Amino acid sequence: MRVEDFDMFSTLLKQRSGLVLTRDKAYLLESRLMPVARKWNMKGLEELASTVRTRKDEALLRDITEAMTTNESSFFRDQKPFDQFKQIVLPKLMEARSAKRSIRIWSAACSSGQEAYSLAMLLSEDAAKLAGWRIEIVGTDISAEMVERSKSGIYTQFEVQRGLPIQMLVKHFKQQGDKWQISQQLRQMASFREFNLLGDLSGLGQFDIVFCRNVLIYFDQPTKTKVLEAIARQMPQDGVLYLGGAETVLGITDRFKPVEGQRGLYSLGGFQVPSGLRAAV
Repeated sequence: MRVEDFDMFSTLLKQRSGLVLTRDKAYLLESRLMPVARKWNMKGLEELASTVRTRKDEALLRDITEAMTTNESSFFRDQKPFDQFKQIVLPKLMEARSAKRSIRIWSAACSSGQEAYSLAMLLSEDAAKLAGWRIEIVGTDISAEMVERSKSGIYTQFEVQRGLPIQMLVKHFKQQGDKWQISQQLRQMASFREFNLLGDLSGLGQFDIVFCRNVLIYFDQPTKTKVLEAIARQMPQDGVLYLGGAETVLGITDRFKPVEGQRGLYSLGGFQVPSGLRAAV
């Protein structure tokens, strides 16, 4: 790939998705954009680059962006955040929200929906305790294809074997040929929509819990700061933010503070883990 073409694509992707690509990732750009070139009946990446420069076709730009955004997910990925959610975060917020009996959860960059549905499964286990509560799960992703996959709730055998306990597969899924579909009840617990994390978050409303895991690692520091501070504006003081194991707020923003004793969990300062729950996970 020509250097000028790589630079053009990398600039385009940073502007549209926040993704930062260094030149040592040229092989990744080539492997993911060649199928886009073929889809648009182009001979190769030089023709694709030339077309982008001369014709601002939104459908083509969307295909390029979606091809490059990582869609890696699994059910109950890294298990500990889900243990924290069930044993610490949910009980504490239920106590704090006992008057309005409402909690909103955001699964940002949700890919094909496994994180949102993992939360739905945990909530369904506490259905009796949550009777009369309004728990809303909102999943968003930049990829229209991933959003549609999330809405369908259909997964391959490989996907349901990654992190999903067999008892939950049997309880919550129905087999359809060589694939599995999550129950309608759980599909109704989560809504999905196309959304770019670099966009205006105000239209999404306020969230008590935000999962934004393994996303910031693809951004440069100014973009990380912009995204985290935008998220902070959509959360109450005692709301909680989940980041991935390799991510941190340190040196990026002072809006969020680590929750004491809980790795990967952050708040604006108003979420305190009760002493009786600190050893729960």
